[in-house]
Amino acid sequence: MSHRLPEPEPDLTSHGHGHSHGSGPVKNLARYARPVVMALLILSALGVVIGAFALWPSHSDRPLPPEFTASDGGPIQTVEATVVSQIRADCTSLTPGIATEDFPAIHPGGGDCSASVVQLESGEYAVLSIPTNRTQTGEGPGRPSTEGLDPDAPIAGQPHLRVDDELRLSVMTDPAGTARYAFYDYRRGIGLILWAIAFVVAVIAVATWRGLRAVIGLAFAFAVLGYFTLPSILDGHSVVAVAIVSSAAILYPVLFLAHGFTMRTSSALLGTLISLALAAGLSYAAVQSLTLTGLSGESTRTLQLYQGSISLSGLLLAGFVIGTLGVLNDVTITQASTTFELASLPGQTRLSAFRGAMRVGRDHIASTVYTLVFAYAGSALPLLLLFSVAGQPIAGLLSGEEIAIELARTFVGGIALAMSVPLTTAIAAALVAPTTKAATS
Repeated sequence: MSHRLPEPEPDLTSHGHGHSHGSGPVKNLARYARPVVMALLILSALGVVIGAFALWPSHSDRPLPPEFTASDGGPIQTVEATVVSQIRADCTSLTPGIATEDFPAIHPGGGDCSASVVQLESGEYAVLSIPTNRTQTGEGPGRPSTEGLDPDAPIAGQPHLRVDDELRLSVMTDPAGTARYAFYDYRRGIGLILWAIAFVVAVIAVATWRGLRAVIGLAFAFAVLGYFTLPSILDGHSVVAVAIVSSAAILYPVLFLAHGFTMRTSSALLGTLISLALAAGLSYAAVQSLTLTGLSGESTRTLQLYQGSISLSGLLLAGFVIGTLGVLNDVTITQASTTFELASLPGQTRLSAFRGAMRVGRDHIASTVYTLVFAYAGSALPLLLLFSVAGQPIAGLLSGEEIAIELARTFVGGIALAMSVPLTTAIAAALVAPTTKAATS
């Protein structure tokens, strides 16, 4: 008896028979698989290119209106500084925030403030006065209790500065023309670079060349967001259209770079594109039915002041769509690979391969939904604690816009995720030719 072996999956970049980029057994492809998939992907790519040309940003400067100043949420000028000395002093004896050429002489008095001398990038010095818990008695209405707190620690909402800390200071100019400096943020450039290097090294060390290609794809995704998505939105183009074009443009190189130019990657890409369109429709329905405005976030309110032409509800929609990219990519690739592997086994039919892959997909859906929920719950944890401290009823907590937005993200992402599994599995199952145990005597 002789057995007919399945043929290897062709590489989309070759014209003859190629090598499979995936692991596991080889598999047969349906006769129509390659031309149909190539035609659909080319048509989708042409749509992305046309959309990109229509929505291409001008990259022109967008100065903020002159009436906006730093005091009312406008542009804030910052300078870099380093803490060079620190001592406790009387709050009333300090003149904070004014630069001097000489190192300021501060007389220690064991007072209620932490006096931090900072050296500006210009070489001048300034004093930052940070009140400590000693300034609060915990008595009287509206005054928080200091019981159990370190009396020398900064009061709530103030930074705990230390010598050698690298800072960013805001610069405010008073009517007399005197510049005053205040703490704005820490400088984290070097730390972020080190963490980024650690991330890249870990991914490449474990995933080798595929990990490197994934990192390159991630860099491309950030380039699209920074060079096309954000400037195009600021130009006043449709936020939803920009989000869909950007997401599709990111998917093509990201998926093919990370997983190879194979039919399984192509089927996953088709499933992801269809699921992305579904996510856009679901996002629109969620924003409209829940009357989400986007005004609950301080950053969106400030953005509306600067760029009043931007639709905040559209911005929410774009965030929903882009936020589903990662999880959809993960699920569709898994489903496509599973379906192709099952379909390559002897005696399998398209229906049996579809059913087997769906069993895997159901487990994947359950675990990924948990990932979605806990990711959003973690980001909203401070808000949940704030509502709990305030004694808000659970109904009011969940229906408030800030929490409702996170819940809507979870629901939209979860539905799109669930629907992507049968969609991608069906596409992959349709592309493979069933194997048989045909034999000759």
